[in-house]
Amino acid sequence: MNKILVIAQAESNANNIDTATLCAVNAATIIGGDVHMLIAGHQVSAYVDLAKTLKDLAHIHVADHDVYAHMLAEPIAALVVHLASDFTHIVTAATTTGKDIAPRIAALLDTQQISDITKIHSDNSFTRPIYAGNAFETVTSHDVQKVITIRPTAFEKADYGGDAQLHHHDFVATHAPTHYVSMEGRDADKPDLSSASIVISGGRGIGSAENFDIVNALADKLGAAVGASRAAVDAGYVPNDYQVGQTGKIVAPDLYIAVGISGAIQHLAGMKESKVIVAINKDENAPIFDIADYGLVADLFDAVPELTSKL
Repeated sequence: MNKILVIAQAESNANNIDTATLCAVNAATIIGGDVHMLIAGHQVSAYVDLAKTLKDLAHIHVADHDVYAHMLAEPIAALVVHLASDFTHIVTAATTTGKDIAPRIAALLDTQQISDITKIHSDNSFTRPIYAGNAFETVTSHDVQKVITIRPTAFEKADYGGDAQLHHHDFVATHAPTHYVSMEGRDADKPDLSSASIVISGGRGIGSAENFDIVNALADKLGAAVGASRAAVDAGYVPNDYQVGQTGKIVAPDLYIAVGISGAIQHLAGMKESKVIVAINKDENAPIFDIADYGLVADLFDAVPELTSKL
């Protein structure tokens, strides 16, 4: 029987379970077997109390220590490897954190990693995107232990209604070559980019960091999260945690509004699964219009403030 360990991506003092982790739990139940969750962090009792009520979750392993407080890859990977001998599958979401942790676990276990899966066919067969999402391949793994990251937007969230058994672990990872210094977060009043139902992203056409205020104003009207293309991030208009795309965050909101974004293939890979895509760009030949449900050929500096005022 399969034993699957889902790595929760819990922040310290978190009082709710993030969407990516809920999707990872659901993916684990599709693989089939005895589903366990690892919650590693510091002062995570509220998170644990909520997680234990997840449906189809049999066991929760808790490691509560300040060394795990910020989900640094080295200590988390060491902890997972310490527990790994009991499990056939190790699953986490393909977020920034998951992409940092999973390759280290796979290397330490001397097994391949199967990245960013979007469909599960069996306990050893999975579909994943390649070539920036322009093709999909189905892979079959015969490794004894499988390290998997799942694309959260491809799976539903796990339901509640269970009563998992708790197991506390005293293992403390040591000798980590990195340590936490500080974090500069985005505006806490705005929805999280990865799970927002509406996302408004700005591109190189915005022109400057100051001009991004027009995107923020529209986002405030709609209660939307704010994203950006890699070109806008590289130009310094916004921090890199705003980046949507192949090397940024993968989003699939109900509504995605692309402002001043031409539609490079790397950006499209991160948002083309959105349910409704709106593009505003003065270049009528911009590739973004090829996938947009609604396109407005206009100067964004006229169109976006007018849209905001009408809303």
